[in-house]
Amino acid sequence: MKKLLLVISLIFFTASSSFAELSNLGMTVISDDNNLFGLKNSQGCITVEPEYKKIIRLGKSSWIVQKRNKYGLIDSDGNVLIEPRYRHVDRILTKYVKFGNDINFGIYDEKGDAILAPEYSSINLLFGGMFLTCKNYKYGVTDMRGKILLENKFDDIYMPKPNIMRLKYNGTWYEIEQVAGGTFTIPEDVQNIENNSDFRVSSFINSPVAASGYSAVTFTDYILKLFASISPAHEETIDELMFSQGADTVSIFMRFAWLPKYPFTYAKKYYYYVRTPNNGPLSIIKDNLKRKMAD
Repeated sequence: MKKLLLVISLIFFTASSSFAELSNLGMTVISDDNNLFGLKNSQGCITVEPEYKKIIRLGKSSWIVQKRNKYGLIDSDGNVLIEPRYRHVDRILTKYVKFGNDINFGIYDEKGDAILAPEYSSINLLFGGMFLTCKNYKYGVTDMRGKILLENKFDDIYMPKPNIMRLKYNGTWYEIEQVAGGTFTIPEDVQNIENNSDFRVSSFINSPVAASGYSAVTFTDYILKLFASISPAHEETIDELMFSQGADTVSIFMRFAWLPKYPFTYAKKYYYYVRTPNNGPLSIIKDNLKRKMAD
């Protein structure tokens, strides 16, 4: 319920701030009796007929739109830049947009040009103006222009601090700390980073638990880790069935129209988390077995 109230308050806040921003662009959002939205320019001419459930500004010239339950991108004249065919959307830093379904997430600019091709199962922001990408269960890093900094070869990547990056490769965790400068920046010659005096590279092969965040050390604990996937699977199911629908969140919740789909969607999400080979609940068992076999 707290999450629901937070989403509702954010909707109202975003709506009020968006209208204030629109006046500076000479564009005004209009609506019809069916609560569908369009655009009108400063001369009072309708440039986009009210046919969208949502319309959200992107950059200075484009708009994220929702038609039925799918998202796309148009410009201020109503030209379709990206067809509404995606279930998920996320505006990033007000000038980028992430579209995707399950395994085809991509990043686009306000012109509809792909910064990152729609071929990733997930894309998230990192410190230092970088994107963390995941493809075929392997993680990599790109910059904001789409340049690949680290290829999708790593089992896991995360940054606990702005100047520290932790990477899991072939079951072993490595920590790269930038000891000189501010926010973490991957050097051009990343292959020889161990010889770079601006960075400190260390590994903790003997203590993978500290890096991964898992505290399981017994067979019983490993079994319990299976249940650790319940929460993220549940939250992603709710996001897909409720909060990504784009209609009024309260009415969706009260109608419970999403309930029949819940078991199937949840099973799909849970199965994905459990079978993730490199950083899922059972990955520690596999890594330990690999190390024992190598000894």
